[in-house]
Amino acid sequence: MAETVAVVTLRHKDAPVGRLRAAAEGVRAYRLIAGMWIRSTLAYRASFLMTALGNFLATGLDFVAILLMFSHIDALGGYTLPEVAFLYGASGAAFGLADLVMGSMDRLGRRVRDGTLDTLLVRPVPVLAQVAADRFALRRLGRITQGLLVLGYALLTLDVHWTPLRALMIPLMLLSGGAIFAAVFVAGGAFQFVAQDASEVQNSFTYGGNQMLQYPPTVFAKDMVRGATFVVPLAFVNWLPAMYVLDRPYPLDLPGWVAFTPPLVAAGCCALAGAAWRAGLRAYRSTGS
Repeated sequence: MAETVAVVTLRHKDAPVGRLRAAAEGVRAYRLIAGMWIRSTLAYRASFLMTALGNFLATGLDFVAILLMFSHIDALGGYTLPEVAFLYGASGAAFGLADLVMGSMDRLGRRVRDGTLDTLLVRPVPVLAQVAADRFALRRLGRITQGLLVLGYALLTLDVHWTPLRALMIPLMLLSGGAIFAAVFVAGGAFQFVAQDASEVQNSFTYGGNQMLQYPPTVFAKDMVRGATFVVPLAFVNWLPAMYVLDRPYPLDLPGWVAFTPPLVAAGCCALAGAAWRAGLRAYRSTGS
């Protein structure tokens, strides 16, 4: 009995070390798989440049629509063009980072349906790293570039009294926002273990969430803003920190310090998404084929 307790205690103490080791192995596997797809992509550089340019132009059409809108109005929901461009660029760049790293998660439902996920389970590599790095699309850099260019335009034209904290908020928004979107990608992938054909549901929270965050919260109903703040916390990607940078009150009258919580929210979202992923993977029962 004493030996059993000792073994259990030892395993409990080694559990954090094991998780760290598994995470390190996952990062290494992701890097190797993504590198393989990058080398494959760059073997046809003209094709890569054309697809990256096409991705850049296609995502830029959203901002063109905003420019056309502002050719007829002076403000949208009380926000000027530079302020909307700031929201657009921050959301687009953060989403682009998550889409580059985790955008392949929407293929998981197909793998669950046709049974090809089984081939990933027998490899001595974390399944999440394999699914996320599968068909790594370097062309998605076009979305990030386009978002950063719009963000740069906004920063040059905004009438903001810049302080060290406001300047620090910009990289904080991008990194925390990218982590929040990545967590939504993983949680959507976990849901596909159950639904098996839920890529569109996942896209409604990822691509749809990005579309929503490109506009000021004042143009949406308060119930939707509450949902984006307290249910699926996409508001922490750009709305809340942007209110601090732009010196504007948040529509829900939240205290000002919440603008500094995106890193904590991102960490919580990643932890919950990881738990959902592990639960979904444990519940997977193959196709029997």
